[in-house]
Amino acid sequence: QVRLVESGGGLVQAGDSLRLSCAASGRIFSSYVMAWFRQAPGKERLLVAAMSKSGRSTYISDSVKGRFTISGDNAKNTVYLQMNTPKPEDTAVYYCAADASGLGYVTHRQAEFGSWGQGTQVSVSS
Repeated sequence: QVRLVESGGGLVQAGDSLRLSCAASGRIFSSYVMAWFRQAPGKERLLVAAMSKSGRSTYISDSVKGRFTISGDNAKNTVYLQMNTPKPEDTAVYYCAADASGLGYVTHRQAEFGSWGQGTQVSVSS
């Protein structure tokens, strides 16, 4: 399993930009599907964005499509979630996750992801 540490969360105003980072303890590209999930208070944890093992394909959920992007830096073993024009409804704890099997990119199920970060709070004010 790879160890993941998120950073970059905080309080932002709607319309501002924010970038979350997820630093991995080892090589992730070509080894893991990397993803960002989020969980709002009282709601289930849902997939926001994912990157295939090769890094050539990405998935963005409909709720953030056109505003959020996922990317990575191979040399730094780090994955990013760029959040542009966030909305108050984007307020949640954001989790980075890694899936060695590759199934998570297709199923979007939490159960496929064996490694998780501790989460970082993002709060968007109106």
